[in-house]
Amino acid sequence: MFDYTEIIKKAEILVEALPYIQALAGKTVVIKYGGNAMINDDLKHSVMEDITLLKYIGLNPIVVHGGGPDINAALKNFNIESEFINGLRKTDRQTMEVAQMVLVGKTNKEIVSMINQKGGKAIGICGIDGMLFECEKHYETVNGEKVDLGYVGKIKKVNTRSLEILTQDEYIPVVAPVGTDENGQSYNINADTAAAELAAALKAEKLILLTDVEGVKDSKGNILYTITRDRVESLIEDGIIVGGMIPKVMGCITALEHGVNRTHIIDGRIPHCILLEIFTNKGIGTMITQEIRPYYNNEKL
Repeated sequence: MFDYTEIIKKAEILVEALPYIQALAGKTVVIKYGGNAMINDDLKHSVMEDITLLKYIGLNPIVVHGGGPDINAALKNFNIESEFINGLRKTDRQTMEVAQMVLVGKTNKEIVSMINQKGGKAIGICGIDGMLFECEKHYETVNGEKVDLGYVGKIKKVNTRSLEILTQDEYIPVVAPVGTDENGQSYNINADTAAAELAAALKAEKLILLTDVEGVKDSKGNILYTITRDRVESLIEDGIIVGGMIPKVMGCITALEHGVNRTHIIDGRIPHCILLEIFTNKGIGTMITQEIRPYYNNEKL
């Protein structure tokens, strides 16, 4: 007799996903795509398949991407040295020109092409298009001193109309984190920050940040699968959340403050990480919420 065990397991996975699909139908999900998932070819294809599937089953994904490795390679070709302050690239005029060229002209179009190859209908834009990201100069504070980072932007306003038109149709917007000020000057924007601000402006259902770590951990190194905003703030105060994780969790808090329901920091090194986080009970990373509110009665959070 044929052994149906493996087939039944696959059916059980689909059934587990059903209440999430029902809860998220028609909702917007903002995904920050970066880290190792932008470098490894197998992971690239895995992420693009996940994003395409989200659109086909009724969600409205929007992708905001970084481009650090591509920018680094291009700057090296031009013999331009990079300097980072608190994780942000100090950006003079020449560096800004290279960053914009790479982010908008290369990285963005590669992502669009890959999603289209998977059967999605992606459209690439940047924060300059439709004045999506209105910016001003961002200053970083180091040892109490205000430091000028050059053409690094702080988002003042997000004009979402163009994205709303695209997502209400069959398209998947792919956004490069470049914005402009009132004088037309371009600025480079941190991709995590851009994704958080965009999710907040759209009041998206979810914000998902792909990283190269397993998630937020406690003092013993255990992954915290579900935590509230209050717990995040205490973990920062206690020095448990440090370094590059701080801007990610602060971006999540910004999104939550503006009506985003759930935010996620997940390990982009795991194949199909987006599907595993959204459509399974346990997930694979850290979900941060204002309060623990299940999507359905038997959801285990």
